[in-house]
Amino acid sequence: MLSIVLFTAGTIPLEIQRRIVNAATENGSYRTIAILVLIYVLLALIEGAVKLGLNIYSSWIGEAAVRWLRLQVFEASQTSLTDGTMMASEGVQLSIILAEAEPVGGFVGTSVSEPLLQIGILTAVCGYLVYLQPLMTIIVVTIFLPQSGFVPIMQAAINRRVGKRIGIMRNVSEDIVQMGQAIDTNGLQASRIGGVFRINMSIYKIKFTMNFMMNLMTQMGYAGIFAMGGYFVVSGKTEIGTVVAFISGLSKINDPWGDLVNWYRDLRVTQVKYGLIYNSAQVGTAIAGELPGSTPFPAARS
Repeated sequence: MLSIVLFTAGTIPLEIQRRIVNAATENGSYRTIAILVLIYVLLALIEGAVKLGLNIYSSWIGEAAVRWLRLQVFEASQTSLTDGTMMASEGVQLSIILAEAEPVGGFVGTSVSEPLLQIGILTAVCGYLVYLQPLMTIIVVTIFLPQSGFVPIMQAAINRRVGKRIGIMRNVSEDIVQMGQAIDTNGLQASRIGGVFRINMSIYKIKFTMNFMMNLMTQMGYAGIFAMGGYFVVSGKTEIGTVVAFISGLSKINDPWGDLVNWYRDLRVTQVKYGLIYNSAQVGTAIAGELPGSTPFPAARS
């Protein structure tokens, strides 16, 4: 419900901005401008308060999922002791409880609300821009289409590296537990840590290259709006307020689009991490049902 309220109210400030600019450039009354500014400030306060509530609620869900997942590791370990089934080593269990459960459970809090909110904002803002000027909207939409192609490919490359990194760190944890302390007599641990360093650097290169390409396309969108919008204003086909609305609209689209891409990244990485946790701890869970696009796993034993 909070997500729906946010993306519904997301387009109203754009219209208010357009009317303020048009009133200022067309010799409108200052009283009208002052009223519009007050409405804009009120909407900003409402939007901020709703976001605050949504973020707190999502964080609570995420932390509850982290707590549940960590407790499931203890429960599964206790069950394995009583019925003689195979359980992951102490090092892997330690890695899951201390590090791996946090990002997996944290994603659960935003797994539904985040895409609903961002897709809603994109739909509402794009619909408003089409209403204002269909031809200029084509420029805005065009800059995001190629991203739907290269983002999944580059993210798949990141996911493969994340899986390798988790496997290496589990081996590090296992050896520390077996030795009783963090010592490296044969240089194996140093080699593993060096491998993690190389994997992390390759992830950064892919991630920042992806960000560079997305930012470049966004700037090309602004250039297109300035070029076509300027032509329409000079030729009398639109008013300056419409161009301002499109510039603000592109920012309104760029932010949720970036958040949606980040959500997709987290989704794919979380699926990899959760799959490793499930296979290692042999714990069924209902969290998979919270992850859009993931394959449900069996329910945990009680």
